[in-house]
Amino acid sequence: MAGRDRVVQLLRQLVRVACRCPAHSNTFHQAATCTVRKTDYAFEMASSNIRYGEGVSREIGMDLQNLGAQNVCLMTDKNLSRLAPVKAVLDSLSKTGVRYKVYDNVRVEPTDTSFKEAILFAKNGSFDVFVAVGGGSVIDTCKAANLYASHPDADFLDFVNAPIGKGKPITRALKPLIAVPTTAGTGSETTGVAIFDFEPLKAKTGIASRAIRPTLGIVDPVHTLSMPERVAANSGFDVLCHALESYTALPYNQRTPCPHDPIARPAYQGSNPISDVWSRHALHMVAKYMKRAVRDPEDLEARSSMHLASVFAGIGFGNAGVHLCHGMSYPISGNVKTHSAKGYSVEHPLVPHGLSVVLTSPAVFSFTAPMCPERHLEAAEILGADMRQVKRQDAGAVLADTLRHFLFDLQVEDGLGAVGYSKDDIPALVKGTIPQERVTRLCPREHTEDDLSQLFEASMKIY
Repeated sequence: MAGRDRVVQLLRQLVRVACRCPAHSNTFHQAATCTVRKTDYAFEMASSNIRYGEGVSREIGMDLQNLGAQNVCLMTDKNLSRLAPVKAVLDSLSKTGVRYKVYDNVRVEPTDTSFKEAILFAKNGSFDVFVAVGGGSVIDTCKAANLYASHPDADFLDFVNAPIGKGKPITRALKPLIAVPTTAGTGSETTGVAIFDFEPLKAKTGIASRAIRPTLGIVDPVHTLSMPERVAANSGFDVLCHALESYTALPYNQRTPCPHDPIARPAYQGSNPISDVWSRHALHMVAKYMKRAVRDPEDLEARSSMHLASVFAGIGFGNAGVHLCHGMSYPISGNVKTHSAKGYSVEHPLVPHGLSVVLTSPAVFSFTAPMCPERHLEAAEILGADMRQVKRQDAGAVLADTLRHFLFDLQVEDGLGAVGYSKDDIPALVKGTIPQERVTRLCPREHTEDDLSQLFEASMKIY
């Protein structure tokens, strides 16, 4: 018995010597890669601090005083700058005498150009705290401005996700950032992700690092009452897909590669037991409240609940990640030609992010269902499907049909064809999806370019 124990001990020592990843060694700072494990073995839980409550925006001036803020950068967009959410924040700052400057030139669906303009403003201002009041476009722009103002010598592509950018880790501390979301969709107040259109490729990409997530998210449900119906719908579709994609993403312990250093572990790690709780609960809230929130802008309970659902889904996907719906959505938004989105005060063609994500959802979840049918069936049941006599092999069809009914009830455009695309555009859409490895690699089912082509083709018409 002693001899057997000695053999086991020697084998364990060999493993430690062969692999210098943090799973097996305390010398992982020297490692280049893990030579034993191909897949990851751990996940991390990270989120911004969140404060929720009706009228809580009036506290932000005190928060800035408590931070010792001397020179605050407040970012928003031109439409919001005239509305109640920004006025509430500015009133709070004025009451406490905090010095600030407003940047209101944020672009809805930002681009690398609009990011750079905001970054230049931030660099020239020498700000010590950032405040973002708006939807995901505003919060993401403010994250980027804070990042590059804190790294004034960095090239723009240094921190942009590979393969478009260099994907360098962020090692320097950023300034505090307080996010005040005015839409119930992106969950950007909880995540370390900033998304933009990279104009040279006509595709979305972004920056993903826990280092850029807001210090505090102030979630004031009163602000969601200002959302027009279509904005509420498209924001809600983003919540829906965040929850569905993170819940069905590749499990964290099947994701490759195993990081050689904790700093190399991505923000999007794959589905895991903690993110599952948030994603599943967000899905329940979407099923209960989204249609009410869209149809009645004065329904404070429904709009407040969708605001919380956005936070919950943000915590879920901010740690688990999303996959094909989001990966395919980026070229849909980036290649838009003439579509004019209802309810958005913009002068440029626009397929709103939530709409670009949800249009492919029936096709995507029909495709991914064979990899984890139980999760797809559970999602369908939460969304109201009749599960009597349903079999495991029906999971994809059942969830796809459930989503079609959900979208039809909320008067969503009938597929990619209804927002200006045709089959001739599919090669460009596939080309724009390929660089989105940060998310597409989390799809539970391996896929080829031909698979992507078929999914885009199946999404040309939904009903």
